[in-house]
This record gives sequence, C-alpha cells and structure tokens, in this order.
Amino acid sequence: MTDASPSRTSRRARVRAPQLTGKGGWLNTGGKQYTLADLRGRIVILDFWTFCCINCLHVLDELRELEEKHRDTVVIIGVHSPKFVHEAEHQAVVDAVERYGVEHPVLDDPELATWKQYAVRAWPTLVVIDPEGYVVAQHAGEGHAHAIERLVAELETEHAAKGTLRRGDGPYVAPEPEPTVLRFPGKALALPSGNFLVTDTTRHQLVELAADGESVVRRIGQGSRGLTDSTWVRARFNEPQGLALLPDGSVAVADTVNHAIRRFDPESGRVTTLAGTGYQWMQGEPTSGPAREVSLSSPWDVAWWQGKLWIAMAGVHQLWAYDPAEDTVAVTAGTTNEGLVDGPGPEAWFAQPSGLAATADRLWLADSETSALRWVDLDGAVHTAVGTGLFDFGHRDGAAEQALLQHPLGVTALPDGSVAISDTYNHALRRYDPATGEVSTLATDLREPSDAVLDGDEILVVESARHRLTRLRLPEEAVRVESVAHRTQRAATEVAPGELKLDVIFQAPAGQKLDTRYGPSTRLLVSATPPELLITGEGPGTDLNRTLTLNEAFTEGVLHVSAMAASCDDTASNSGSAAGANEYPACHVHQQDWGVPVRLTEGATDRLPLVLAGMDDRDA
Repeated sequence: MTDASPSRTSRRARVRAPQLTGKGGWLNTGGKQYTLADLRGRIVILDFWTFCCINCLHVLDELRELEEKHRDTVVIIGVHSPKFVHEAEHQAVVDAVERYGVEHPVLDDPELATWKQYAVRAWPTLVVIDPEGYVVAQHAGEGHAHAIERLVAELETEHAAKGTLRRGDGPYVAPEPEPTVLRFPGKALALPSGNFLVTDTTRHQLVELAADGESVVRRIGQGSRGLTDSTWVRARFNEPQGLALLPDGSVAVADTVNHAIRRFDPESGRVTTLAGTGYQWMQGEPTSGPAREVSLSSPWDVAWWQGKLWIAMAGVHQLWAYDPAEDTVAVTAGTTNEGLVDGPGPEAWFAQPSGLAATADRLWLADSETSALRWVDLDGAVHTAVGTGLFDFGHRDGAAEQALLQHPLGVTALPDGSVAISDTYNHALRRYDPATGEVSTLATDLREPSDAVLDGDEILVVESARHRLTRLRLPEEAVRVESVAHRTQRAATEVAPGELKLDVIFQAPAGQKLDTRYGPSTRLLVSATPPELLITGEGPGTDLNRTLTLNEAFTEGVLHVSAMAASCDDTASNSGSAAGANEYPACHVHQQDWGVPVRLTEGATDRLPLVLAGMDDRDA
C-alpha cells in the first residue's frame, strides 16, 4: 500500500494540461469564452460526457454535492464529446444542458478535439487539474466522487499554503428560464378519465393534461428535486420518466434520478414509493428482495405485463420486475454487461433499455444505445427485431435486418400488432410490422420524440425538445425519407495483429486498498465486434491483465472491455497502526465499460492500456 499522506513529496513528472478547444463554443457562461489561463488558481475538473450515456448522467448527479460544497475553489467544466450524429448538433447540446440541470460551464466539442488532446478513451472520464494548470488525476467511469472529494481537499490545503489558490465566484452563468407549459417532457400515458398524464422531466413534476393534450388540469409535485411521499401538491420527484397504468387505476412512475418507482393515485392525489431505496444500485448489492429495501439504478420506463410491473433499468442495462403480490423486485433479464446479445433472459445483454410497451404475448423495448427494437417472449427469452450493435445507427427503412434507427427512447403498441418507435435522434416516428418484417417511417420533422400514446385513430407524440405533445393521424402509407447509415466516429487505435497485451490499470484511490477479504477484488470481461476478431482472450476472468490474439484476417473492429475493482478505506494506514483499524471500513466499487475501435496495422503497438481509476500524483 502506498503512503496516502498529502505531505509526501515524491511526484510523477508534471504534465501541463492541454488547452480547451471546441468548435461549438461555451455554454452556461453568459457568452464568454474561456481558456485554462482564465481559470488559473482554481481546481478544475473536466467531465468528458455525452448526453446519450446513462453513466455520464450518473456522474452529473454525483458531482452536484461536490460542486456545491467547493463552489469557491472548484470549477467543473463539462466537455461534451458526442457519440451519435445528433449529439454533434449544437442545439441538441444546448437542450441537453438544460434538460439535465447542468449548473456549470460546458464546452461543446463536436469534433472531439479536446477529447483527443487529453487521450480520453471512454464516456465518462473525469480529469482533475490543479491551480497551477497541471493534470493531477484521471478517472474513467462513474463512482469516483469520493476519491475526487479527498483529492480536492488535499489540493485546497496544499495550494492555500503555497499561495496559489484563488477563491471566488466561478464562471457559471445560469440561462434564462423559458415559460413553456412543459419542459423536456419524457413519457405520456392515457388515463381512464380521457385525460393524459405527462412526465415534465426537467421540472421534476407530473402534469395532467385535458383530453386536448394541451390544457393543464393540475401539476403533481413541488417542482424541485427530491423524494417526498405526500399529497400531489407536496410530493417531490427527480427527473421522472416512464409511466404505466396499474390494474387498480393508479399510475406507476419511473422516478429516474431518485432510482425509485413511485405510485400516483389520481383519485386520492397521493404519491407513495413502490420500490427502491432512493440510492443507486451498485455491483455486489442484492438484485432481488423486498421492494423498498433493494436499490435500483435509473429506471427509465415501466409497463404492466403478465401480472407484474416490468422496469427498464437503464442504469445497469437490465430488465427488472416488481411483483405486487409479494411486494418484491427482482432482475428478469440482463447481465449488466452493455451490448446486444439475445437468448434466455439471464444471458441477454442490453444497452440502456429506455422504452417499454406490452402486448398479450410480447414485451417490446427500445434499447437506446444499440439503436435497437427488441422484445421478450412469454418464456422470458430476448429477441432483436431491428438493430445490430452499439456502433451502427442511422435512418434506413426496409427489411428489418437492414433497417437502422438512431437512439430510440420509446415504443408504442399499435392495434394491428405492429409497433411505433419514437426514433429520438432521427427526429422521427417509425413503424415495425412483425408480419412483414418491414420498417417504415410514419412521420419526420419531430424534435427528439421520446414516447407516443394512442388516442383513437390518432397518436400523440411526446416531442421532448419542442416541449409539447404533437397529435398525428396515423397515415396509411409511410413517408419516404432518404436512407442514411452511420457508424460512431471515433479515432481508431492502431494495434499490431496477433498478440495484444491488454492492461487495465487500477490503483486504489488515496486512503484505500484492494478489498480481498472475500476472494478476488477485480473482474475483467472481454469480447469483440465482430466476434471473429478475437481468436483467444474473450470471456470473463479476475486478472486485469490479459493477452489477446487478434485475427489477422480483419483490418478493423471494436474491442469491448468491462472491468471492475473493489476497494475499501485503509483505516489501519490512516490511523498509523493496526490497533486503530475499523473492522467495517467503507467500501467502493469502480467499474467501467470501454468500446475501443481498433485498426490492425503491422508494426503498431502490441499493448492496449486502459485506465480504470486512480491516476493521481499523490499515489506515485
């Protein structure tokens, strides 16, 4: 265990932080453009994120407390680095910053210029820069707020003593609020009364609209972040999304950032909690049990099917279900690995399932990060109707095996057995017909549609980025649009064919050590697209170092790497003696998934290093 004392003088070679550049410019600064020199004297945390990524959204929430506590010394800067084509549109980034309540400056970097300067490989990645402009830490993935909080406290002490710390107001300038009836609505539901219920996500409320889909009947919730069970006036939500009508006439609500399932009774007006603890589920925690004693992770949508409430658990790439008869929750499908793998529920892989729709014999789901339409059969097996994987997307109609979507968030069952797909990043409403296997386009020129609900012969589309419900008549024939195909544009890493040494670098944050009390504390899972790219080296293991064999018959592909490490507070080291050790130290799980595009090139490197956590000067 390395000494974690802040007084240690040994250091790695100091690396000056590269400049911040982005073609899209700065947001949340009142129009001012910034350089790192402007921020000298402050502790700067760069958050490399993209708004499609659930892990990035988790990090936004993790940083809120740190941001508030150290507002006079720390400046957090979001560096928006897009995956999807739509995410490179400047207005889409503007919308996302407001949608998710980002209260710090954001640099819009559509060409990944700053991403490349800092050699970032994964969403999300956090980089800490000290008051003198040097990089002192880099963390990939979520769950690092505790380590960064400790580092910030050390930097404050060190640079206050040196006279290099500058306190004061940061560069954040709040945008003017817009007076729309809805603000980035998420999902909608037809109520038995003929009215509609909509999740007004950014304002942390539910809104009941009259049958016209426009007139407000009432707002449910105070309109501020929180988890409060009470009357419809006093209750509080946190970025609610999905809605489902329960057999007793009440409504289940996917309260996404609260990591909870709430229940709203339109008759009494009461809001209660059905499932979740209010805390995010972490690896190693229970995946079944009493509903309010098991943590959830970013539930995005809900649907009543086969006597249970099914939950699209976007935060861990799984499907769960709430059983009202037993008042329990449990995983029904998915391994927590991110990707597109069909088969029996316990073996299937998902990637941010975000929309659900039930029919008699199928549960349809929009699997957003794989740009896929998928379904679960009555035996619990998972199938894919449209979509091929994490990195292929676009707008193309035709046979399902050739059709393309772009990050869909919603799916709606239609009376004829087909399904409407809210094809969010294509700004379109699409239709898949299981009878013919064809995909067509019903409507275009929508703005980030995230859900749709039937109303007789019409369909109401939740146009999230236009802050409204839009009523459309279902046409007899699809609107024809030009076919477009895309692949995620990220610079490929050139590697040599043959043997490739994969090194996942993990160093426990200062004051922590690997937790080996109950066996191996690390886990590594490797696969590839196409699967034939890997001759050897695929599958799970406990060693973070592995030799892969790449197939020379391929020139490019994607390596999928998932790594986990568990560490606990090293209380004996901190207290100076074993006698001061805490028998039950606080423990932390560090996890990250990478999709690394590779190009096989003779003479290129035969080593691929990936940083899981803890690149901190103080751990040298």
